[in-house]
Amino acid sequence: MREHTQSTTTRDSRVGRWRALAVVVVVVGVLWSAPPAAQRAQDPRLPGETPQTFRPVTTSFDHVRRDVMIPMRDGVKLHTVILVPKGAKAAPILLTRTPYDATALTTHARSAHLGPILSGYDNPTDVIVEGGYVRVVQDVRGKYGSEGDYVMNRPLSGPQNPTPVDHATDTYDTIDWLVKNLPESNGKVGILGISYDGFLPLMALVNPHPALKVSVPMNPMVDGWMGDDWFHNGAFRQQMMPYVHDQQATRAGGIGWWTSHFDDYDMFMQAGSAGELGSRRGLEQLGFWRKLVEHPSYDAFWRDQAMDQILAAQPLKVPVMLVHSLWDQEDIYGAPAVYKAIEPKDTANDTVFLVMGPWYHGQEIREGSTLGAVRFDSDTALYFRREILAPFLARYLKDGAPKVEIAPVTAFETGTNAWRRLPAWPAACATGCATGSTPIYFRAGLSLGFEAPASGDAAFQEYVSDPAKPVPYRARPHREISAADSTWRQWLVDDQREASGRPDVVAFVSDVLAAPVRISGQPIAHLMASTSGTDSDWVIKLIDVYPDEVAGQPAMGGYQLAVAMDIFRGRYRESLETPKAITPDAPLTYTFALPTVNHAFLPGHRIMVQVQSSWFPLYDRNPQTFVPNIFWATPADYRKAVQRVYHAPGQASFIELPIVKAP
Repeated sequence: MREHTQSTTTRDSRVGRWRALAVVVVVVGVLWSAPPAAQRAQDPRLPGETPQTFRPVTTSFDHVRRDVMIPMRDGVKLHTVILVPKGAKAAPILLTRTPYDATALTTHARSAHLGPILSGYDNPTDVIVEGGYVRVVQDVRGKYGSEGDYVMNRPLSGPQNPTPVDHATDTYDTIDWLVKNLPESNGKVGILGISYDGFLPLMALVNPHPALKVSVPMNPMVDGWMGDDWFHNGAFRQQMMPYVHDQQATRAGGIGWWTSHFDDYDMFMQAGSAGELGSRRGLEQLGFWRKLVEHPSYDAFWRDQAMDQILAAQPLKVPVMLVHSLWDQEDIYGAPAVYKAIEPKDTANDTVFLVMGPWYHGQEIREGSTLGAVRFDSDTALYFRREILAPFLARYLKDGAPKVEIAPVTAFETGTNAWRRLPAWPAACATGCATGSTPIYFRAGLSLGFEAPASGDAAFQEYVSDPAKPVPYRARPHREISAADSTWRQWLVDDQREASGRPDVVAFVSDVLAAPVRISGQPIAHLMASTSGTDSDWVIKLIDVYPDEVAGQPAMGGYQLAVAMDIFRGRYRESLETPKAITPDAPLTYTFALPTVNHAFLPGHRIMVQVQSSWFPLYDRNPQTFVPNIFWATPADYRKAVQRVYHAPGQASFIELPIVKAP
């Protein structure tokens, strides 16, 4: 889950946890060797100078802080931090529920002012402070100061949760308490958050409290198997293992994942399988890890928890603004999936909103003028907060606020670096777009074009996939994603040239474009391929190749910028729930969607598609031999395979591009 995993807060708190452990060790040692109580009595000749209880003087603060324990319907109490602006009257409430320590998220600095103490992960500080909101941050049950048991993404009460409580009921009970016990409020509550904290505003939409007036899920985790944190189309995202470890080992994150290699690539290779590495780290002690290993396929365990499917079956009662990052390195599936599920219910086109920006996971509350080497010509995140988020919240939460018109869809178009206001998403047929999607075909000679393959051309392109030398997902060394020098946030915009030159990656490239090609929606991969093995992964990358030289940005000359990339585990070609061995050397079609894009390939650029069969160590290696559960693949299971990508008439491989006309 997300920026949660890689946030500065998380990294800082991990350091703090180790320091805390060191303090505990020292204290235990002191207690063990301490003299008898009689010898420790205070000497009246020189009394101690530390009071029994120190009462901070906060009369100069611009806010009042309250730490409370709010009771839930089952008697469990949840720790909640309430920050009330000094002198507030009829102020709306902005709530965030979190597994990341409510105290830490509301004490980012020692200051008398709200701004500094909220300047951190999950706090759009400028919006909160300038808007005069009562800020409420709550530890979810089982984490940090809250009572109860922690369950990862606790499912709704039902097939996967036999108890009567879940995040929906906890949110309801929390809001009910807040509106009855905060005399400074106007009784209107909004809920927002990022990542795991963005999943919780979705849960709040199930049987919502009447006082909940708006929900803003940002980069929410929605379906952990289809394309968010844990799997992508069946391939396991093993670099999320440290997150599982740190989240569930202790209530307050007191035990942290440790590294054994400077380069994560070496660590995962040396362990062999993800299951083996989990055993070496003691993950079998953790309930969620056991569930991951037991449910590698898309069975009822995952379907019952998919928030897009859950909300599709719920009445639409609360205005929702879904916020999506086009280069979200953690939860790139969720927000567009929920929008697709609930937008049809919005018959008046005034309840469901979607914002898509050129950001990494959570960048919308930070500085947003660049991402890696890519520039956007303005602070896109500041624009979102000032021009979209702030007026949206005010419209629904502030008494007498003007009804500012927010477009149903506000999408940043990368390439042209322009915001687009749209009536719906995808843009196809919403603003005079082309009818349907347009295929761009793989062709002989590693070319790519809009004309179908011609007879007489070579039938396929071939490469050897060797699990002993998997394709790195980025340039090595791969630092632990929470390391101080990690650039995890920007890996989706890494230059793909290194991969395109490998013998186990095939790259098809178009001619230089004479006119822009604008795509808005989800590209769909139709890969005709064969393997000499009995299982295989297929990675597809849709790439914008910059001109050989770029004026004003020399380093961007020839840059290969990934626009959309994803992986598909071949065993699920026929059924996502029931894996099946692949027939060796048989040309088969693999069809799957790539992440949502809103991009313009400009004149002078070229379009590239790369195909490969490993993406390591981001995803676990496919042994390329069918085994019942890849978590427990043995060294003997990992074998080389000859991979063929077909591009002949009747066996064409292509990408459906959601092409739209110029605005």
